[in-house]
Amino acid sequence: MNNWKYDKLSNLCSRIGDGLHGTPEYSNDSDIYFINGNNLKEGKIELTENTKKVSAQELKKNFIPLNGNSLLLSINGTIGSMAFYNNEKVILGKSSAYLNFKSEINRFYYYYFQLPSVQQYFYNVATGSTIKNLSLKSIQDFEVPVPELKEWKNISKVLSTIDEKITLNNRINAELEAMAKTLYDYWFVQFDFPNSIGKPYKTSGGKMIWNEELKREIPKDWEVHEINSIIEVKDGTHDSPKPQMKGYSLITSKNLKVTGLDFENANLISEEDYLSIIKRSNVETGDILFSMIGNIGTIYKVEETKINFAIKNVALYKTSKKIDYKNYIYMFLKSIDMDRYMKNVISGSIQKFIGLNSLRSTPILSNDDYIRRYNELTNALFVKLENIKLQNQKLTELRDWLLPMLMNGQIKIN
Repeated sequence: MNNWKYDKLSNLCSRIGDGLHGTPEYSNDSDIYFINGNNLKEGKIELTENTKKVSAQELKKNFIPLNGNSLLLSINGTIGSMAFYNNEKVILGKSSAYLNFKSEINRFYYYYFQLPSVQQYFYNVATGSTIKNLSLKSIQDFEVPVPELKEWKNISKVLSTIDEKITLNNRINAELEAMAKTLYDYWFVQFDFPNSIGKPYKTSGGKMIWNEELKREIPKDWEVHEINSIIEVKDGTHDSPKPQMKGYSLITSKNLKVTGLDFENANLISEEDYLSIIKRSNVETGDILFSMIGNIGTIYKVEETKINFAIKNVALYKTSKKIDYKNYIYMFLKSIDMDRYMKNVISGSIQKFIGLNSLRSTPILSNDDYIRRYNELTNALFVKLENIKLQNQKLTELRDWLLPMLMNGQIKIN
């Protein structure tokens, strides 16, 4: 076991504070972002098209001196998410706290704060019944272990090396998918697939006809079908199984990520509930998952060889039953045609959702010959992409296994 001394976070930081407790003046013409706790994701500040921007005057008025030793922590609503500061042009909202450490030990505490016991501490000391809030005082008074310089540097290095490899793998996969998308767009959006003499079909004057379902021209002799007539589309359980201490993971829309499935934050359910759910929706390798609520349209193609999870608020495209279509269906679900269709069928005023019948009725282009040829040309890309995702799952498992072992002294690094 470790014999580290303990000290309050306030003594390890030059300053601990939070962001603006009000509404700033927004400016669409600015490059300065207004971020809150929901922008802090896996060590990075996540900026999206929905992240609001503020003027330079607003930044000057609410300036917070952040630096390379800062650690940002979400303290309202979703508690415990973190990010490092890398000179982004941002101002913080009240749900983002900043801890300006006196050294690079912020890298160590980024991992220490991920321990389940620490995350539970944050939750326990937070106030509020509906929306939890972690006070600055509870952060300042929190006593944490303080390893020797060499120890915390070694621990940070080992864990960050794994994270860097995961990040690199995600970048590689993004490039592989971009290559598959380029060919998909060329063939199934621009319709410049090779004609009978190898020329681009539409550019070379291939005959096009108007399709009322897609509201655009498509190649002559191509067909449009409801997707459920090509592959089976199901959804998960409609019940809310009671969470268990041990059991099988229940993957919901919030556990569905572009880079993988978030098993760490998924509820566990009993074997009885699991077996009941998979009778309705049995997930198999090659199937595609599609979030139906919240962040609608998040997609994950299942690569696991041994599957022991059930689904809720997630649609299931059974491409395992028509394997030649799996790559095409995956890219279609990310295509502009799918985006256009979803805009017309998404329901809900407070909580947006898309219904199963709408997903089953999705119009999709069909041409068996070209879809099979697309699968042949892209299959090597997708096999590599899927292998890298599996590697990332193993790396994540390794990191999550190492984390508590390193922190409690069961494993030492020379």
